[in-house]
Amino acid sequence: MTDDGASDFPREIGTVAARSLALHGFTTFGDLACASESELLALHGVGPKAIRILGEHLAERGLSFAERGD
Repeated sequence: MTDDGASDFPREIGTVAARSLALHGFTTFGDLACASESELLALHGVGPKAIRILGEHLAERGLSFAERGD
């Protein structure tokens, strides 16, 4: 956890995005890999910039967002 108690996600995503993700149970990169980009974008404070940054960090770990299942 970071000092703000939100998550271990990079600071570049912003405090509001990090807190929103944590509030919805996304606290690890493994959690993010179970969610689609559209699911995350629907959360308050999580925008395209946060998705791009998180996607890059997921890729560095050999992970990616889940495919959208309609």
